[in-house]
Amino acid sequence: MKLPDGPKTLPFIQMLQWISNPLEFMDNCSQRYGDCFTVRLANFKPMVFFSNPQAIEQIFTSNLGQFDSGRANSVLQPWVGDKSLLLLDGRSHQRQRKLLTPPFHGDRMKSYGEMICNITEQVISTWQIDKPFSVRSAMQEISLSVILQTVFGLQEGDRTEKLKRLLTSLLDMTSSPLSSSLVFFKALQQDLGAWSPWGRFVRQRAQIDEIIYAEICDRRQHPDSSRVDILSLLMSAIDENGEPMSDVELRDELLTLLVAGHETTASALTWALYWIHHLPEVKSKLLDDLATVGNLDFNAIAKLPYLNAVCQETLRIYPIAMLAFFRIANAPINIMGQEFEPETVLTPCIYLTHHRLDLYPEPNQFKPERFLERQFSKSEYIPFGGSNRLCIGMAFALYEMKLVLATVMSRYSLAISGNQTVKPVRRGITLAPSGGKWLVAKQRHTSRELVSSQKT
Repeated sequence: MKLPDGPKTLPFIQMLQWISNPLEFMDNCSQRYGDCFTVRLANFKPMVFFSNPQAIEQIFTSNLGQFDSGRANSVLQPWVGDKSLLLLDGRSHQRQRKLLTPPFHGDRMKSYGEMICNITEQVISTWQIDKPFSVRSAMQEISLSVILQTVFGLQEGDRTEKLKRLLTSLLDMTSSPLSSSLVFFKALQQDLGAWSPWGRFVRQRAQIDEIIYAEICDRRQHPDSSRVDILSLLMSAIDENGEPMSDVELRDELLTLLVAGHETTASALTWALYWIHHLPEVKSKLLDDLATVGNLDFNAIAKLPYLNAVCQETLRIYPIAMLAFFRIANAPINIMGQEFEPETVLTPCIYLTHHRLDLYPEPNQFKPERFLERQFSKSEYIPFGGSNRLCIGMAFALYEMKLVLATVMSRYSLAISGNQTVKPVRRGITLAPSGGKWLVAKQRHTSRELVSSQKT
Protein backbone atom coordinates (compact mmCIF):
# COMPACT_ATOMS: atom_id res chain seq x y z
CA MET A 1 0.00 0.00 0.00
CA LYS A 2 1.32 3.45 -0.90
CA LEU A 3 1.07 5.91 1.97
CA PRO A 4 1.43 9.71 1.69
CA ASP A 5 4.97 10.99 1.40
CA GLY A 6 7.02 11.69 4.51
CA PRO A 7 10.56 11.99 5.85
CA LYS A 8 12.99 9.43 4.43
CA THR A 9 15.31 9.25 7.44
CA LEU A 10 15.58 6.00 9.37
CA PRO A 11 12.69 5.29 11.79
CA PHE A 12 15.13 5.37 14.72
CA ILE A 13 16.27 8.87 13.71
CA GLN A 14 12.66 10.02 13.27
CA MET A 15 11.89 8.71 16.74
CA LEU A 16 14.79 10.66 18.25
CA GLN A 17 13.61 13.82 16.48
CA TRP A 18 10.03 13.21 17.62
CA ILE A 19 11.12 12.79 21.23
CA SER A 20 13.71 15.58 21.42
CA ASN A 21 12.00 18.36 19.45
CA PRO A 22 8.51 17.36 18.30
CA LEU A 23 7.42 20.85 17.17
CA GLU A 24 10.42 21.36 14.91
CA PHE A 25 9.94 17.83 13.53
CA MET A 26 6.25 18.45 12.73
CA ASP A 27 6.88 21.94 11.32
CA ASN A 28 9.59 20.60 9.00
CA CYS A 29 7.34 17.76 7.82
CA SER A 30 4.46 20.15 7.20
CA GLN A 31 6.57 22.61 5.25
CA ARG A 32 8.01 19.87 3.06
CA TYR A 33 5.07 17.48 2.62
CA GLY A 34 1.97 19.59 3.24
CA ASP A 35 -1.30 18.79 5.04
CA CYS A 36 -0.89 15.02 5.02
CA PHE A 37 2.32 13.06 5.55
CA THR A 38 3.54 9.74 6.91
CA VAL A 39 5.80 9.46 9.93
CA ARG A 40 7.75 6.29 10.63
CA LEU A 41 8.87 5.93 14.23
CA ALA A 42 10.96 3.03 15.51
CA ASN A 43 8.84 0.26 17.08
CA PHE A 44 5.57 1.73 15.73
CA LYS A 45 3.48 1.25 12.62
CA PRO A 46 3.70 4.07 10.04
CA MET A 47 1.40 6.92 11.10
CA VAL A 48 -0.38 9.34 8.77
CA PHE A 49 -0.67 12.88 10.17
CA PHE A 50 -3.48 15.22 9.04
CA SER A 51 -3.80 18.98 9.57
CA ASN A 52 -6.47 19.80 6.99
CA PRO A 53 -9.81 20.53 8.76
CA GLN A 54 -11.76 18.85 5.96
CA ALA A 55 -9.77 15.63 6.43
CA ILE A 56 -10.10 15.86 10.21
CA GLU A 57 -13.86 16.36 9.90
CA GLN A 58 -14.06 13.20 7.78
CA ILE A 59 -12.19 11.28 10.48
CA PHE A 60 -14.27 12.70 13.33
CA THR A 61 -17.62 12.11 11.60
CA SER A 62 -16.89 8.59 10.34
CA ASN A 63 -18.95 5.70 11.60
CA LEU A 64 -17.72 4.84 15.10
CA GLY A 65 -16.94 1.29 13.99
CA GLN A 66 -14.59 2.60 11.30
CA PHE A 67 -11.71 3.03 13.72
CA ASP A 68 -10.10 1.52 16.81
CA SER A 69 -8.20 3.92 19.04
CA GLY A 70 -7.59 1.92 22.18
CA ARG A 71 -5.25 -0.61 20.63
CA ALA A 72 -3.43 2.20 18.81
CA ASN A 73 -2.47 3.83 22.10
CA SER A 74 -0.91 0.93 23.98
CA VAL A 75 2.06 3.14 24.86
CA LEU A 76 -0.13 4.47 27.71
CA GLN A 77 -0.81 1.04 29.24
CA PRO A 78 1.90 1.08 31.95
CA TRP A 79 0.50 4.37 33.27
CA VAL A 80 -3.25 3.76 33.12
CA GLY A 81 -3.85 -0.01 32.87
CA ASP A 82 -5.67 -2.29 30.43
CA LYS A 83 -9.18 -1.25 31.50
CA SER A 84 -8.62 2.48 31.06
CA LEU A 85 -11.10 4.32 28.85
CA LEU A 86 -8.11 5.44 26.77
CA LEU A 87 -7.26 1.86 25.77
CA LEU A 88 -10.73 0.45 25.16
CA ASP A 89 -12.57 0.05 21.88
CA GLY A 90 -16.08 -0.84 20.74
CA ARG A 91 -18.76 -1.67 23.30
CA SER A 92 -16.32 -1.67 26.21
CA HIS A 93 -15.33 1.89 25.37
CA GLN A 94 -18.95 3.01 24.98
CA ARG A 95 -19.88 1.43 28.33
CA GLN A 96 -17.07 3.07 30.26
CA ARG A 97 -17.62 6.43 28.61
CA LYS A 98 -21.30 6.42 29.61
CA LEU A 99 -20.37 5.63 33.21
CA LEU A 100 -17.59 8.23 33.40
CA THR A 101 -19.17 11.21 31.66
CA PRO A 102 -21.94 12.40 34.06
CA PRO A 103 -19.70 13.60 36.94
CA PHE A 104 -17.94 16.06 34.63
CA HIS A 105 -20.99 17.93 33.41
CA GLY A 106 -23.87 20.10 34.56
CA ASP A 107 -24.59 21.24 38.09
CA ARG A 108 -22.40 18.56 39.64
CA MET A 109 -19.33 20.05 37.99
CA LYS A 110 -20.30 23.59 38.97
CA SER A 111 -20.60 22.49 42.58
CA TYR A 112 -16.82 22.08 42.60
CA GLY A 113 -16.26 25.82 42.09
CA GLU A 114 -15.83 26.82 45.73
CA MET A 115 -13.46 23.92 46.33
CA ILE A 116 -11.29 24.90 43.34
CA CYS A 117 -11.01 28.50 44.55
CA ASN A 118 -10.30 27.48 48.16
CA ILE A 119 -7.49 25.13 47.11
CA THR A 120 -6.02 27.84 44.89
CA GLU A 121 -6.12 30.33 47.79
CA GLN A 122 -4.34 27.87 50.08
CA VAL A 123 -1.52 27.20 47.62
CA ILE A 124 -0.88 30.78 46.51
CA SER A 125 -1.00 32.12 50.08
CA THR A 126 2.50 30.68 50.54
CA TRP A 127 4.00 32.85 47.77
CA GLN A 128 6.47 35.37 49.12
CA ILE A 129 6.54 38.93 47.82
CA ASP A 130 9.51 39.69 45.52
CA LYS A 131 10.69 36.08 45.57
CA PRO A 132 10.52 34.12 42.27
CA PHE A 133 8.68 30.81 42.47
CA SER A 134 8.07 27.77 40.28
CA VAL A 135 4.74 28.30 38.55
CA ARG A 136 4.66 24.71 37.34
CA SER A 137 5.02 23.34 40.88
CA ALA A 138 2.30 25.62 42.23
CA MET A 139 -0.15 24.81 39.43
CA GLN A 140 0.58 21.10 39.77
CA GLU A 141 -0.13 21.28 43.50
CA ILE A 142 -3.44 23.04 42.82
CA SER A 143 -4.56 20.71 40.02
CA LEU A 144 -3.54 17.57 41.91
CA SER A 145 -5.39 18.67 45.06
CA VAL A 146 -8.46 19.50 42.95
CA ILE A 147 -8.47 16.13 41.22
CA LEU A 148 -7.90 14.22 44.47
CA GLN A 149 -10.83 15.98 46.13
CA THR A 150 -13.18 15.67 43.16
CA VAL A 151 -12.21 12.11 42.25
CA PHE A 152 -11.68 10.61 45.70
CA GLY A 153 -13.24 13.17 48.00
CA LEU A 154 -9.97 12.95 49.91
CA GLN A 155 -9.26 15.70 52.40
CA GLU A 156 -5.85 16.41 53.89
CA GLY A 157 -4.35 13.39 55.61
CA ASP A 158 -1.63 10.76 55.41
CA ARG A 159 -3.21 8.85 52.52
CA THR A 160 -3.72 12.05 50.53
CA GLU A 161 -0.19 13.31 51.09
CA LYS A 162 1.35 9.97 50.20
CA LEU A 163 -0.71 9.75 47.00
CA LYS A 164 0.28 13.31 46.06
CA ARG A 165 3.95 12.57 46.57
CA LEU A 166 3.87 9.31 44.64
CA LEU A 167 1.89 10.68 41.68
CA THR A 168 4.12 13.73 41.37
CA SER A 169 7.23 11.57 41.51
CA LEU A 170 5.81 9.09 38.98
CA LEU A 171 5.02 11.79 36.43
CA ASP A 172 8.29 13.61 37.01
CA MET A 173 10.09 10.50 35.75
CA THR A 174 9.23 11.64 32.20
CA SER A 175 9.59 15.38 32.77
CA SER A 176 12.22 15.97 30.05
CA PRO A 177 12.75 14.83 26.45
CA LEU A 178 15.56 12.50 27.56
CA SER A 179 13.56 10.81 30.33
CA SER A 180 10.50 10.68 28.03
CA SER A 181 12.36 8.03 26.04
CA LEU A 182 11.11 5.66 28.73
CA VAL A 183 7.61 6.03 27.24
CA PHE A 184 8.54 5.22 23.65
CA PHE A 185 11.24 2.56 23.88
CA LYS A 186 10.00 -0.73 25.32
CA ALA A 187 13.61 -1.88 25.64
CA LEU A 188 14.08 0.70 28.39
CA GLN A 189 11.12 -0.67 30.35
CA GLN A 190 13.18 -3.24 32.23
CA ASP A 191 12.92 -3.68 35.99
CA LEU A 192 16.58 -3.91 36.98
CA GLY A 193 15.91 -3.17 40.62
CA ALA A 194 14.79 -0.18 42.65
CA TRP A 195 17.75 1.89 41.45
CA SER A 196 16.81 1.62 37.75
CA PRO A 197 14.33 4.11 36.19
CA TRP A 198 11.75 1.46 35.29
CA GLY A 199 12.29 -0.38 38.53
CA ARG A 200 11.52 2.82 40.42
CA PHE A 201 8.45 3.39 38.24
CA VAL A 202 7.10 -0.12 38.88
CA ARG A 203 7.56 0.19 42.64
CA GLN A 204 5.94 3.60 42.86
CA ARG A 205 3.03 2.44 40.72
CA ALA A 206 2.57 -0.51 43.09
CA GLN A 207 2.41 1.86 46.06
CA ILE A 208 -0.18 3.99 44.25
CA ASP A 209 -2.21 0.86 43.50
CA GLU A 210 -2.11 -0.12 47.16
CA ILE A 211 -3.59 3.24 48.18
CA ILE A 212 -6.27 3.19 45.47
CA TYR A 213 -7.38 -0.38 46.22
CA ALA A 214 -7.43 0.39 49.95
CA GLU A 215 -9.72 3.36 49.28
CA ILE A 216 -12.02 1.23 47.10
CA CYS A 217 -12.14 -1.46 49.80
CA ASP A 218 -13.00 1.12 52.47
CA ARG A 219 -15.85 2.48 50.36
CA ARG A 220 -17.25 -1.00 49.69
CA GLN A 221 -17.19 -1.84 53.39
CA HIS A 222 -18.59 1.52 54.51
CA PRO A 223 -20.89 2.85 51.77
CA ASP A 224 -22.04 6.45 52.22
CA SER A 225 -24.84 7.62 49.91
CA SER A 226 -24.22 11.27 50.83
CA ARG A 227 -20.80 11.34 49.13
CA VAL A 228 -20.64 13.10 45.75
CA ASP A 229 -17.02 12.48 44.76
CA ILE A 230 -16.41 10.70 41.46
CA LEU A 231 -15.22 7.44 43.03
CA SER A 232 -18.47 7.14 45.01
CA LEU A 233 -20.50 7.94 41.91
CA LEU A 234 -18.64 5.36 39.83
CA MET A 235 -19.00 2.70 42.50
CA SER A 236 -22.77 3.19 42.54
CA ALA A 237 -23.11 3.37 38.76
CA ILE A 238 -24.35 0.37 36.77
CA ASP A 239 -24.38 -0.25 33.04
CA GLU A 240 -27.39 -1.23 30.89
CA ASN A 241 -26.96 -4.84 32.02
CA GLY A 242 -27.11 -3.86 35.67
CA GLU A 243 -23.39 -4.54 36.15
CA PRO A 244 -21.20 -2.27 38.32
CA MET A 245 -17.55 -1.53 37.62
CA SER A 246 -15.03 -4.03 38.98
CA ASP A 247 -12.19 -3.03 41.31
CA VAL A 248 -9.70 -3.28 38.43
CA GLU A 249 -11.89 -1.11 36.19
CA LEU A 250 -12.25 1.43 38.98
CA ARG A 251 -8.50 1.46 39.59
CA ASP A 252 -7.65 1.97 35.92
CA GLU A 253 -10.22 4.74 35.40
CA LEU A 254 -9.22 6.50 38.61
CA LEU A 255 -5.55 6.40 37.66
CA THR A 256 -6.46 7.70 34.20
CA LEU A 257 -8.31 10.64 35.74
CA LEU A 258 -5.48 11.33 38.20
CA VAL A 259 -2.75 11.24 35.56
CA ALA A 260 -4.59 12.92 32.68
CA GLY A 261 -6.72 15.21 34.81
CA HIS A 262 -4.07 17.10 36.70
CA GLU A 263 -0.87 16.96 34.67
CA THR A 264 -2.48 18.50 31.58
CA THR A 265 -4.31 21.23 33.52
CA ALA A 266 -1.14 22.18 35.38
CA SER A 267 0.69 22.69 32.08
CA ALA A 268 -2.17 24.75 30.62
CA LEU A 269 -2.36 27.00 33.70
CA THR A 270 1.40 27.52 33.66
CA TRP A 271 1.28 28.55 30.01
CA ALA A 272 -1.65 30.89 30.64
CA LEU A 273 0.16 32.70 33.45
CA TYR A 274 3.23 33.05 31.26
CA TRP A 275 1.36 34.61 28.34
CA ILE A 276 -0.71 36.89 30.58
CA HIS A 277 2.43 38.34 32.17
CA HIS A 278 4.58 38.19 29.05
CA LEU A 279 2.14 40.45 27.19
CA PRO A 280 1.06 43.57 29.17
CA GLU A 281 -1.93 44.28 26.91
CA VAL A 282 -3.31 40.77 27.58
CA LYS A 283 -2.91 41.24 31.32
CA SER A 284 -4.63 44.64 31.21
CA LYS A 285 -7.61 43.38 29.21
CA LEU A 286 -7.96 40.33 31.46
CA LEU A 287 -7.97 42.46 34.63
CA ASP A 288 -10.66 44.66 33.08
CA ASP A 289 -12.69 41.54 32.33
CA LEU A 290 -12.30 40.16 35.86
CA ALA A 291 -13.24 43.51 37.43
CA THR A 292 -16.77 43.17 36.03
CA VAL A 293 -17.78 40.23 38.25
CA GLY A 294 -18.17 39.59 41.95
CA ASN A 295 -15.59 37.68 43.93
CA LEU A 296 -17.48 34.39 44.34
CA ASP A 297 -19.72 34.43 41.28
CA PHE A 298 -18.28 31.27 39.74
CA ASN A 299 -20.77 31.08 36.89
CA ALA A 300 -20.15 34.70 35.88
CA ILE A 301 -16.39 34.12 35.95
CA ALA A 302 -16.76 31.07 33.73
CA LYS A 303 -18.67 33.14 31.15
CA LEU A 304 -16.22 36.06 30.94
CA PRO A 305 -15.44 36.49 27.21
CA TYR A 306 -11.82 37.62 27.41
CA LEU A 307 -10.92 35.09 30.11
CA ASN A 308 -12.43 32.38 27.92
CA ALA A 309 -10.44 33.66 24.92
CA VAL A 310 -7.20 33.60 26.95
CA CYS A 311 -7.84 29.96 27.90
CA GLN A 312 -8.69 29.02 24.31
CA GLU A 313 -5.61 30.73 22.88
CA THR A 314 -3.43 29.08 25.54
CA LEU A 315 -4.63 25.68 24.35
CA ARG A 316 -4.23 26.66 20.70
CA ILE A 317 -0.69 27.96 20.54
CA TYR A 318 0.99 25.08 22.41
CA PRO A 319 -1.65 22.36 22.82
CA ILE A 320 -0.86 20.03 25.71
CA ALA A 321 -1.74 17.04 23.53
CA MET A 322 0.06 17.56 20.22
CA LEU A 323 -1.93 14.81 18.50
CA ALA A 324 -5.48 13.58 18.75
CA PHE A 325 -5.72 9.88 19.53
CA PHE A 326 -4.31 7.56 16.91
CA ARG A 327 -6.99 5.73 14.98
CA ILE A 328 -6.52 2.37 13.27
CA ALA A 329 -8.78 1.87 10.26
CA ASN A 330 -10.96 -1.24 10.58
CA ALA A 331 -12.08 -1.02 6.96
CA PRO A 332 -10.93 0.78 3.80
CA ILE A 333 -11.51 4.53 3.99
CA ASN A 334 -11.18 7.41 1.54
CA ILE A 335 -10.03 10.72 2.98
CA MET A 336 -9.94 13.66 0.59
CA GLY A 337 -9.42 11.38 -2.39
CA GLN A 338 -6.72 9.22 -0.77
CA GLU A 339 -7.51 5.55 -0.19
CA PHE A 340 -6.32 4.00 3.05
CA GLU A 341 -6.40 0.27 3.70
CA PRO A 342 -7.43 -1.48 6.94
CA GLU A 343 -4.87 -1.29 9.75
CA THR A 344 -3.56 2.10 8.58
CA VAL A 345 -2.85 4.38 11.57
CA LEU A 346 -4.35 7.86 11.10
CA THR A 347 -4.12 10.84 13.43
CA PRO A 348 -5.35 14.42 13.36
CA CYS A 349 -2.42 16.64 14.32
CA ILE A 350 -3.63 19.20 16.84
CA TYR A 351 -0.49 21.33 16.82
CA LEU A 352 -0.24 21.70 13.03
CA THR A 353 -3.98 22.35 12.67
CA HIS A 354 -3.72 25.11 15.27
CA HIS A 355 -0.84 26.68 13.33
CA ARG A 356 -2.44 26.85 9.90
CA LEU A 357 -1.98 30.31 8.38
CA ASP A 358 -5.38 30.16 6.68
CA LEU A 359 -7.08 29.63 10.04
CA TYR A 360 -4.83 31.44 12.48
CA PRO A 361 -2.87 34.37 10.94
CA GLU A 362 0.42 34.94 12.79
CA PRO A 363 0.02 31.51 14.41
CA ASN A 364 3.09 31.90 16.65
CA GLN A 365 1.68 35.07 18.23
CA PHE A 366 -0.52 34.83 21.33
CA LYS A 367 -3.73 36.63 20.35
CA PRO A 368 -6.84 35.86 22.43
CA GLU A 369 -8.81 38.28 20.25
CA ARG A 370 -8.94 35.72 17.45
CA PHE A 371 -11.47 33.77 19.55
CA LEU A 372 -13.61 36.88 20.02
CA GLU A 373 -13.63 37.66 16.31
CA ARG A 374 -14.77 34.29 14.95
CA GLN A 375 -16.03 30.85 15.79
CA PHE A 376 -13.86 27.88 14.87
CA SER A 377 -15.38 24.55 13.91
CA LYS A 378 -14.85 21.26 15.73
CA SER A 379 -12.29 20.27 13.11
CA GLU A 380 -10.43 23.61 13.13
CA TYR A 381 -9.90 23.96 16.89
CA ILE A 382 -9.28 20.59 18.52
CA PRO A 383 -7.31 20.88 21.80
CA PHE A 384 -9.39 18.10 23.36
CA GLY A 385 -9.59 15.83 20.31
CA GLY A 386 -12.95 14.94 18.85
CA SER A 387 -15.71 12.47 18.06
CA ASN A 388 -16.07 9.56 20.51
CA ARG A 389 -12.54 10.28 21.72
CA LEU A 390 -13.29 13.83 22.83
CA CYS A 391 -11.80 14.32 26.30
CA ILE A 392 -14.55 13.71 28.87
CA GLY A 393 -12.92 16.24 31.21
CA MET A 394 -12.99 19.12 28.70
CA ALA A 395 -15.67 21.20 30.41
CA PHE A 396 -14.19 20.57 33.84
CA ALA A 397 -10.65 21.49 32.71
CA LEU A 398 -11.81 24.82 31.23
CA TYR A 399 -13.89 25.58 34.31
CA GLU A 400 -10.94 24.87 36.59
CA MET A 401 -8.58 26.95 34.43
CA LYS A 402 -10.86 29.97 34.57
CA LEU A 403 -11.45 29.83 38.33
CA VAL A 404 -7.77 29.30 39.15
CA LEU A 405 -6.66 32.16 36.89
CA ALA A 406 -9.36 34.46 38.27
CA THR A 407 -8.33 33.67 41.83
CA VAL A 408 -4.62 34.16 41.18
CA MET A 409 -5.08 37.40 39.25
CA SER A 410 -7.42 38.85 41.87
CA ARG A 411 -5.05 38.11 44.75
CA TYR A 412 -1.63 39.06 43.41
CA SER A 413 0.12 41.51 41.15
CA LEU A 414 2.66 39.32 39.36
CA ALA A 415 5.53 39.88 36.97
CA ILE A 416 8.01 37.79 35.01
CA SER A 417 11.39 37.81 36.71
CA GLY A 418 14.27 39.16 34.62
CA ASN A 419 12.46 38.94 31.25
CA GLN A 420 12.82 35.17 31.22
CA THR A 421 11.25 33.24 28.35
CA VAL A 422 9.45 29.95 28.64
CA LYS A 423 9.80 27.36 25.88
CA PRO A 424 7.69 24.32 24.94
CA VAL A 425 9.34 21.02 25.84
CA ARG A 426 8.27 17.40 25.71
CA ARG A 427 6.98 15.96 28.99
CA GLY A 428 6.08 12.30 28.45
CA ILE A 429 3.48 12.24 25.68
CA THR A 430 2.53 15.89 26.26
CA LEU A 431 3.88 19.34 25.46
CA ALA A 432 4.69 21.39 28.56
CA PRO A 433 6.28 24.74 29.44
CA SER A 434 9.94 24.64 30.44
CA GLY A 435 10.63 24.84 34.15
CA GLY A 436 12.32 27.35 36.40
CA LYS A 437 11.32 30.09 38.82
CA TRP A 438 10.29 32.81 36.39
CA LEU A 439 7.30 34.49 38.05
CA VAL A 440 7.43 36.78 41.06
CA ALA A 441 4.68 38.22 43.26
CA LYS A 442 4.96 42.00 43.52
CA GLN A 443 1.94 42.74 45.64
CA ARG A 444 -0.88 40.92 47.36
CA HIS A 445 -4.28 42.57 47.31
CA THR A 446 -7.92 41.84 47.98
CA SER A 447 -10.50 41.49 45.27
CA ARG A 448 -12.08 44.76 46.43
CA GLU A 449 -8.78 46.56 45.91
CA LEU A 450 -8.47 45.01 42.45
CA VAL A 451 -11.94 46.12 41.38
CA SER A 452 -11.35 49.60 42.80
CA SER A 453 -8.03 49.99 40.99
CA GLN A 454 -9.56 48.90 37.69
CA LYS A 455 -12.35 51.44 37.92
CA THR A 456 -10.12 54.40 38.71
